Amino acid sequence: MLYAIRTAHDKRRLLREQLATGRLLRMPGAFNPLSAKLIERKGFDGVYVSGAVLSADLGLPDIGLTTLTEVAGRSRQVARATELPVIADADTGFGEPINLARTVQELEDAGVAGLHVEDQVNPKRCGHLDGKQVVDVDDAVRRVRAASTARRDPDFLVMARTDVRAVDGIDAAVDRARRFVDAGADAVFPEALTSLAEYETLRRAVDVPLLANMTEFGKTPLFTVTQLADVGVNLVIWPVSLLRMAMGAAERALDGLMAEGTLESQLPHMQHRADLYDLVDYAGYTAFDSSVFDFEVAPHR
Repeated sequence: MLYAIRTAHDKRRLLREQLATGRLLRMPGAFNPLSAKLIERKGFDGVYVSGAVLSADLGLPDIGLTTLTEVAGRSRQVARATELPVIADADTGFGEPINLARTVQELEDAGVAGLHVEDQVNPKRCGHLDGKQVVDVDDAVRRVRAASTARRDPDFLVMARTDVRAVDGIDAAVDRARRFVDAGADAVFPEALTSLAEYETLRRAVDVPLLANMTEFGKTPLFTVTQLADVGVNLVIWPVSLLRMAMGAAERALDGLMAEGTLESQLPHMQHRADLYDLVDYAGYTAFDSSVFDFEVAPHR
């Protein structure tokens, strides 16, 4: 009932323990707290909060228009709804290294288990679009060092994302990954790789966990979890997938409503009221109310 029982620190420790096993952790992107609950119920290992999803949810393109307040607010809503560890997308950190330090502590307070910060120029753009630009490697390293230094909980995961593969090639991505680890990164997120062989190259280069982004319609082929595990990837995200599925279903439903004047034909495709009530634990709230209000007042004597 209400919010997660597991504390933020316990979720961070759980993520660390899961990563230490070496198995691949699967973390679909939640577009709201309710979808985070569904991700947990279906047995996944964690939840991802995507900057692209938050931008789209606000009706904005993913070009660095969201604020730290918006990201921290949505991350808090998602993290408190699930017992799973949550990783948040911190984009470029919302400013200079000191701003990034504040970003880390705001997201710690939001209850997430970790974040990733990237090396694009500010404002950034979607990692699978052409025309990206990255800051120079020294500036990128300063971002990572600021993030790793600012955290107060040592179990809070600081992940360094690099978009340099699409700009200067795989060798540049390897160089940055190594330097990010030296600067304190706990994990590396190489964006927009184009083959399993490139993941293998990064795997050989660093000894920290490696994340793969399986976003649809992008530059990276949609590899299976088995393929990714076989090349040493430790985390995989599907950042926008649930939002895309939900919006596709919503569009089809609206088309049907416009054409037919009723949603009767769409009922088989809807989440049933009973399933929704079960997911949000109506029974738990009813039991709580009953335990509080189900009593009798002794008659006045």
